[in-house]
Amino acid sequence: MKRANALVLRPRSAAVLTLTSLVGVVAFCWPLFAHPEGSVNNAHAGDAPWLFVVLLPLILAVLFAELSEGALDAKAVAMLGVLAAFGAGLRLPGGGAGVELVFFLVVLGGYALGRGFGFVLGALTLFASALLTAGVGPWLPFQMLGCAWVGLGAGFLPHPRRVSLQLLVLAAYGVVSAFAYGLVLNLWFWPFGISASSSLAFVPDASLLLNMRHFWAFHVSSSLGFDAVRAVSNVVLILVVGRPVLAALRRAARRAAFGEAVTFE
Repeated sequence: MKRANALVLRPRSAAVLTLTSLVGVVAFCWPLFAHPEGSVNNAHAGDAPWLFVVLLPLILAVLFAELSEGALDAKAVAMLGVLAAFGAGLRLPGGGAGVELVFFLVVLGGYALGRGFGFVLGALTLFASALLTAGVGPWLPFQMLGCAWVGLGAGFLPHPRRVSLQLLVLAAYGVVSAFAYGLVLNLWFWPFGISASSSLAFVPDASLLLNMRHFWAFHVSSSLGFDAVRAVSNVVLILVVGRPVLAALRRAARRAAFGEAVTFE
């Protein structure tokens, strides 16, 4: 008799996660290969609802794949709901200043409970927080994907034996993921939102190098400061409360027997 490890990414889960991420990459990047028209206020107004309609079933498919392969069970789904609701509440105090407390919880959840769990937790947390804050708009599916990738990436981090080393790994990832999230999220509206005469604008049919320079200048001037605040928030929270939160998540996982599907040989 052997038991399954919840942190192992199984073939079905890997396939669904890859498909969902590919859909996300296409959604973010298609304007770079077209001639987008509009402004920040209506960027992706036409395709964002369709992306949302496609994204929700794919997120559910990730969850069902994890369930069918024994990585998660019904108790894990219940914990997923609790953590998503708690994370949505954590997003309220940010006040738009970049202090987004939710990301440290997504990082710890993905690290302790697996990649699929982290992916779904990130997406559902941003969805729930949007409902709480009336933040539903064309940006929502892109925010959900960005946060889902943060949780997914946490599941790939190494697990040193000492918890203190784990916290350092998580803190470093908290910095990297904070800046990466801001960089990726800028991409969803950048091709739409800047005057073509600006040196920060996306230029259709221009070289990739020129548009990369424009995008980087836009990112630095618009959101790098917010990303830095998010990174500092992640590091402080992970180092201060990461140990007890990790212990609580792992204790709950052991008692609920997540990933403990029993198979007989």
